[in-house]
Amino acid sequence: MTDAPPTTGLHHVTNICTDMDATVAFYEDVLGWHTVKRTQNYDDPGTLHYYFSPTPAGEPGTTVTYFEYPGSRGAPGPGASHHFAFGVEDETTLAEWREHLLAHDVNVSTVKDRTYFKSIYFTDPDGLVFELATQGPGFTVDEEVPGAERIDPFAREEER
Repeated sequence: MTDAPPTTGLHHVTNICTDMDATVAFYEDVLGWHTVKRTQNYDDPGTLHYYFSPTPAGEPGTTVTYFEYPGSRGAPGPGASHHFAFGVEDETTLAEWREHLLAHDVNVSTVKDRTYFKSIYFTDPDGLVFELATQGPGFTVDEEVPGAERIDPFAREEER
């Protein structure tokens, strides 16, 4: 254990998008989130900085923010995020989300069993990977051989 001071957990995540209008439409119209703040990047004045949250108040720990940099699309790699996950209560809610996303023409994976939870994957307009994951069964469950199987979240069942 370290003697580092305590943190309160995740405060927010900031990503980069190429088109803020498309990102706003994705968060508001597809995910049903709220745009809780429209401002600029304080370190790069003139660059849009929008805040999104599933709650109208956008409390710390619920917020995802974006800087808009048109033409900045890059490739995943060191220093970049692979994906981020939002929680859902249970498998019923996960199935409802999958149907909702499909109804909004979002390419979404089938439900994947991740041992510790079940999840689905999809991308935002810039290709950032999102995951929706159930609360259980939780991290107290162990795989028979930890990390023995790699599952591509976007592979079709017949390809595996």
